[in-house]
Amino acid sequence: MTKLKEIYKCNVCGNIVEVLHTGAGELVCCDQPMELKVPKTEEGEGYEKHLPVITKTKITVGSNLHPMEEEHYIEWIEVIGENFHCRKFLQPGDNPEVEFKTDQEEITAREYCNIHGLWESKN
Repeated sequence: MTKLKEIYKCNVCGNIVEVLHTGAGELVCCDQPMELKVPKTEEGEGYEKHLPVITKTKITVGSNLHPMEEEHYIEWIEVIGENFHCRKFLQPGDNPEVEFKTDQEEITAREYCNIHGLWESKN
């Protein structure tokens, strides 16, 4: 059974989907089950360039900013609160950051690196 806001990727064609409505079926693409992308949250290898850093009005990717090169970049950053969900898509050359306004105390930030996958932080 899928869960709300889970991210899945097709390992054949590269399609990425987010669950907007839960269901009991298996997500399939290119005749293969899609892979659930479990967000990395621990300070392991590469965390300093991948873990979202949350401040009062901005999210940046990495305590040392993530490179935004043609072959290695952040595809998107999203901010998730109890009553909202926003995503900003990025391109090589963009700054790996997003500004936002909210009065909610607890938010989750996720980002997707085209090489190292899904990362997540909570404040």
